[in-house]
Amino acid sequence: MSESDRRQPISKGFWIKLGLVPFGMFAFAFALVPLYDTFCDITGLNGRTSSNIYDGKMIGTVDESRTITIDFLSATTPGFPVKFYPMTKKMDVVPGKIYTINYYAENRSDQTIIGQAVPSVAPGQAASHLKKLECFCFTNQEFKPKVPVEMPVRFFIDSDLDKDITDITLSYNFIKIKETDKAKAGLAGL
Repeated sequence: MSESDRRQPISKGFWIKLGLVPFGMFAFAFALVPLYDTFCDITGLNGRTSSNIYDGKMIGTVDESRTITIDFLSATTPGFPVKFYPMTKKMDVVPGKIYTINYYAENRSDQTIIGQAVPSVAPGQAASHLKKLECFCFTNQEFKPKVPVEMPVRFFIDSDLDKDITDITLSYNFIKIKETDKAKAGLAGL
């Protein structure tokens, strides 16, 4: 008896299971991104800041015994024609006190651009302690051609922040969401 005679025929159930494996892998990979984003929002892991908007009632105690240095950075994605930078590069803050800084933006193109700022905080453990009362990152921003804009960030550092953390970096990366309908109509005519 040859080896091919001893093989059992492949059943229909085998083919179904074989087809479900790639489908299950795709579904798992697809669900992983929102799960990771939610996890990072809750824990502050990976420098993600909370998307919660804080009111004055939620501010804790002021800790006058220490200061924390905050560096403000900015970046834009390639092809985003907006000049964007913090008007204050570095600041010493007292945990629990409210501060306001401004970022400057100017659209250098001839079209209206809509963008979204994505915040990041380093070290990651500080992300959940940086509380924003007002921020341009909460909504999409519309940039009209050649019009300069000052965008405020009003924040405080929670006094529960680990005493070993003395330096924090707050960085915003602007990404292009879309061009307005007028800009699309101009591109369609090309």
